[in-house]
Amino acid sequence: MADHLTERQSSILRCVTEWIAEYGEGPTIREIGARVGLSSTSSVAYQLRRMEEAGVISRTGRRWRSCRLGN
Repeated sequence: MADHLTERQSSILRCVTEWIAEYGEGPTIREIGARVGLSSTSSVAYQLRRMEEAGVISRTGRRWRSCRLGN
């Protein structure tokens, strides 16, 4: 699954992984954007949705802060 990520998605995945390790929960869209250099929250959300569809990340609630790695 993670083999088919774009470079941008790979950097987002790294960001989410590091954030969860550091804070114990997923980052917000704005926090992800700030770390990977994306100012548009909609472009971050688009990438996260694509990654969720691919099964790379999942979330327990509606907000991205509840995202976890894998299904």
